[in-house]
Amino acid sequence: MKVFVTGVSGQLGRDVMLELKKRGIEAVGSDRSGDGKGEFNVVGLDITDKENVKKVLTNLKPDAIVHCAAWTNVDGAEDETMKPVVKQVNIDGTKNLADMAKNLNAKFVYISTDYVFNGQGETPWQPDDKSYAPLNYYGETKLGGEQVVAGTLEKYFIVRIAWVFGKNGKNFVDTMLRVGESHEEVKVVDDQIGTPTYCPDLARLLVDMLETEKYGYYHATNEGGFISWADFTKEIFKQAGIKSKVIPVSTAEYEQIAGKSVAARPKNSRLDKSKLKANGFTPLPTWQDALSRYLKERSA
Repeated sequence: MKVFVTGVSGQLGRDVMLELKKRGIEAVGSDRSGDGKGEFNVVGLDITDKENVKKVLTNLKPDAIVHCAAWTNVDGAEDETMKPVVKQVNIDGTKNLADMAKNLNAKFVYISTDYVFNGQGETPWQPDDKSYAPLNYYGETKLGGEQVVAGTLEKYFIVRIAWVFGKNGKNFVDTMLRVGESHEEVKVVDDQIGTPTYCPDLARLLVDMLETEKYGYYHATNEGGFISWADFTKEIFKQAGIKSKVIPVSTAEYEQIAGKSVAARPKNSRLDKSKLKANGFTPLPTWQDALSRYLKERSA
């Protein structure tokens, strides 16, 4: 099997490449620069350029595509001048890749998000739930990407994740470590509920999926229960030995302090993951265990 991975300079893309390498699976990665820094076989690719996508993939002829590249700046996506660019990346770029996957009869993994839902209530979202209504433009475009994939292909895995952290990019854990080390107390939102997703754990699952034909919609975050950002911060400080006190506040209270977010955030990011086990996939480890491993990796 030859696997093509987009967005290898990002948090998840690099970990997918590492997982493929670990298993001895042939892999080619891509990003805009094509700079693999000698670590991987990487080609330059602009996913919004249909002819560029056609040329690269016709030449490589992968058996599977893992599409990690995306516009992920949630607040930046609300800028009216940037919305066409966000659409080009998250919807049109996905369409270009999906069309080629169809031509090549390749399996396709699309990374999506809890932001496709409206973020209301307390009931965990089901993978096959179609009651979307995203709260922001980023969520709209990721939903658009989902619809392109499902409308173009039969051999697809649409995998929704939330609260992502990993070594190869900015993330909440690093931010809280930095703030906790410089402040005696930290105010953190406690009415947005979800579960973190650790990139190396997710990468393992995605490659597991590629080795099957159990296509469809899935949710994949770490196990360990649903928590708030404040709960997550408390565990980060506990494991890192940081003495800063966590003060839980509501989203409304936090916005009075820090200012209103440009893009609305979901309060309910609970994702039901039972479909993974039902289809024979090994769930991700607990987020507490993932955090422990990340802190060790970070300090290595």
